[in-house]
Amino acid sequence: MARGSAVLAPIYEDGGEAHVILTRRSAALRVHSGEVSFPGGGRDPGESLEDTARREAFEEIALDPGSVELIGELDHLSTITSGSFIVPFVGLLPGRPELTASPAEVEAVLHVPLAELLDPSVYREELWDLFGVERSIYFFELYGDTVWGATAAMLRQLLGLATGTVARGELHHL
Repeated sequence: MARGSAVLAPIYEDGGEAHVILTRRSAALRVHSGEVSFPGGGRDPGESLEDTARREAFEEIALDPGSVELIGELDHLSTITSGSFIVPFVGLLPGRPELTASPAEVEAVLHVPLAELLDPSVYREELWDLFGVERSIYFFELYGDTVWGATAAMLRQLLGLATGTVARGELHHL
């Protein structure tokens, strides 16, 4: 059975522009090192997945759990490579937060304008053969970073829900 995990997609407005917070994972981590992801991780025994998302964001980037207003979930995912079952939560913040990356887990905190993610020139989709099944893999080419895999699939759905171009249940990402 896949391990239960949760991630948080924190969104805030700054200067009239919406931003989402991502992290670049530490190169020292044994899994997904150097990749861009939402803050998140594995559920502790007895913990709700909502609390997991808030706790992990606090541990990784010092995001105050009390400042996060959870407004919904994206489609749940199962990853082939790490065997994780991921529940992505979307949270609103009252403004741009002061954040500090935990050096053991996070190399950098990225404040990415949604307008940048919505630029068609940064997005692409490729078909990959994964264990005999052809799957769509999504990519966002940001300045200095590539967001791909599960995080890109979640971002694609988040942006699609915001623009009305992708509905719930359309991730099809396993």
